[in-house]
Amino acid sequence: MKDQYRVLPGPEAYLPPVAAMMGVIQAEPGQALVEGEIVPEQTAIETAARKLLGAKMPAIFPGPLVLWNWSEQAAAEAKSVKILADSIPARVIPMADYRPKYPRVNPEVEINPNHPNLTIWHNKIDVCLFVGVHCHQANIALKMIRGGTGCYTIALCTFSGDDEANITIRDLTAQKILALAEAVARLKKEQAGNGHEKSQRPTKGAGKKSH
Repeated sequence: MKDQYRVLPGPEAYLPPVAAMMGVIQAEPGQALVEGEIVPEQTAIETAARKLLGAKMPAIFPGPLVLWNWSEQAAAEAKSVKILADSIPARVIPMADYRPKYPRVNPEVEINPNHPNLTIWHNKIDVCLFVGVHCHQANIALKMIRGGTGCYTIALCTFSGDDEANITIRDLTAQKILALAEAVARLKKEQAGNGHEKSQRPTKGAGKKSH
């Protein structure tokens, strides 16, 4: 029997395979995906917290669904993202406004909004978290990252999850973002008690993107 395909950090290939075509299926509500395997949601939250806390240069990529104040839910999620970024701490590198602007479309923004592999190389990011990014943009960017970099990817999705990420948590709410921040804080406290606390990383603040 062929081994189950695992969605692992790259660099995998110039054209990495589509996770769904390799047999990865979406998790049901209350579940999540960790490297292509269905696990309980809390397991994914704890795993994501460990990855973010263990990173040398973690970064959060917030997209339009949390950057724009278009609903009460978006505003609550944006505040939760800020709490999460401060708790790690992590750089915050906002996604570009990738809505098409007719009659002239800028392909560097609307088609490939964040040049994810260049952004990650330039900033030496080893763990990144997508939040509030539309599914069609997230899956393309996550696939590019997996193909060309060794960055570990985490995607918090409003809908059924982004299966191209190494970890994805579905049905996003502000409470789930805060649960991740709480898991980070708890792990930091445990590490401090065990004498494993790392020195403070100079990663807070907005990062500069490469285009």
